Amino acid sequence: MTSPSRSSVSPAGVELAAGEFAPDGTYLNTSSAGLLPRRTVEAVTTLAERCALGVRPDASTYESVERARAAYGRLVGVAAERVAVGASASAQVSVVAASLAPGAEVLLPEGEFSSLVQPFVVRPDLKVRCVPLDELAAEVRPETALVAWSVVQSSDGRLADDGAVRAAAAAHGARTLADLSQAAGWLTVDAGAYDYTVSVGYKYLLCPRGTSFLTVSQEAQEVTLPVQAGWSAAEDIWNSTYGPIAELARSARRYDTSVPFLCYEAAVESLALVESVGVGVLGAHNVALADRLRAGLLERGHLPVPAPGSAVVAVPGLGERAQGLGKAGVKVSARAGNLRVSFHLYNRVGDVQRVLAVLGQGAR
Repeated sequence: MTSPSRSSVSPAGVELAAGEFAPDGTYLNTSSAGLLPRRTVEAVTTLAERCALGVRPDASTYESVERARAAYGRLVGVAAERVAVGASASAQVSVVAASLAPGAEVLLPEGEFSSLVQPFVVRPDLKVRCVPLDELAAEVRPETALVAWSVVQSSDGRLADDGAVRAAAAAHGARTLADLSQAAGWLTVDAGAYDYTVSVGYKYLLCPRGTSFLTVSQEAQEVTLPVQAGWSAAEDIWNSTYGPIAELARSARRYDTSVPFLCYEAAVESLALVESVGVGVLGAHNVALADRLRAGLLERGHLPVPAPGSAVVAVPGLGERAQGLGKAGVKVSARAGNLRVSFHLYNRVGDVQRVLAVLGQGAR
């Protein structure tokens, strides 16, 4: 994982891509859900209209799923063969949880997003231990079977010390599961550095809800059960529609679930847009705006959560101001008592100024 460099910003690329969006007001809530590009809306509308006419999914529809798989792999640095597609992160995390031996210890950060935590908690035979994020690496021990954490924390935008956590896991023989949901699309990551990664597509990847991606290393695939496997997880899907599957896919596709075609038709366009601008460019753009907001907040006596290199700004104790900002046309969110502001390619300096101006008007 590397932080974006501001010097890599390409205003022309960002400006061109921003033409795909027309938010109603000031939208600063990508950590909840990204805006859909116009090209994405058009793609899903076209397929929906075909479905309304009774046109069944054909080869091109299945090809769209493969194009989305490959595009996501390129964005996170792994081959398409290591990517499984699905509809939700929690369902994909449950595949990892189901593969752990009884009594295994799972180490997670305190306050981690529930979709990453609950699939392990529902197994009473696992030992789930939560520690402060900045102590995660130090808390890995010989009995730890899996360390799971979000690369960027949902509640406050903090970046985990990935290198230290991965080194500690390797030293103790623990596997790693990184949630990229708040990172993929703006932060340069190498999914191949982990045993597993998972990410929803509807945040910084600008896809619709109903898209999610799981990466599984070759080594981890050998010990991970495809507990949700259906016919789409077969090596030869068209000859595996009835009875037991003769052979599961040799790649991570064995962890596929049947996906909503409308969502993946749209995902092809959204992922292509992110690729065309570049993750490094998007990261530099987003972080520059977040840093500007952090500086403005400090000047006004507010203390944002320290999160260097993050595109997400969180201010403890100001969560109640989210509603007032919304009434003023500034869409943000409140998480764990924090006011959370998140930036992406459709945001500009004027959006930062708008937040500061509304906050400066006092409580509403």
